Amino acid sequence: MIDPSSTSSQTRNSLALVSFLVRDYDEAIAFFVTAMGFRLIEDTRLSDEKRWVVVAPEGPSGTSLLLAKAANAEQLLHIGNQAGGRVFLFLETTDFRNQHQHMLSSGVTFVESPREEPYGTVAVFKDLYGNKWDLIQRHVLESNAPQVR
Repeated sequence: MIDPSSTSSQTRNSLALVSFLVRDYDEAIAFFVTAMGFRLIEDTRLSDEKRWVVVAPEGPSGTSLLLAKAANAEQLLHIGNQAGGRVFLFLETTDFRNQHQHMLSSGVTFVESPREEPYGTVAVFKDLYGNKWDLIQRHVLESNAPQVR
């Protein structure tokens, strides 16, 4: 077990990639780039069957998705159900209305209307395989207000 006190105070860790199971690389790239407004970061062929494909939302750096083509029957079973039916990923935006409209006009299915929560505006949608996501715009908190964690 790693002793947390032994790590340098200069060490910074971040979550860089989340593996996202897909049926087909090209259909997944098309969905994320066109419907979601993501950018294609990398598409490198590793073999006849495998590619290293990374997509990420436009904007400041953050976590990216590694599009991973299902390689066997068990992985195929999990496409579209990577979180067991729960919301899997959270796409944060600074312009909910425009992002929501773009996604709707691109054919993205929202399973609910936008709603206001104490933390922001949110709506659940499904990706091309049926995984649930939250589209969210957080409310700007006043500096003296307690922050939700």
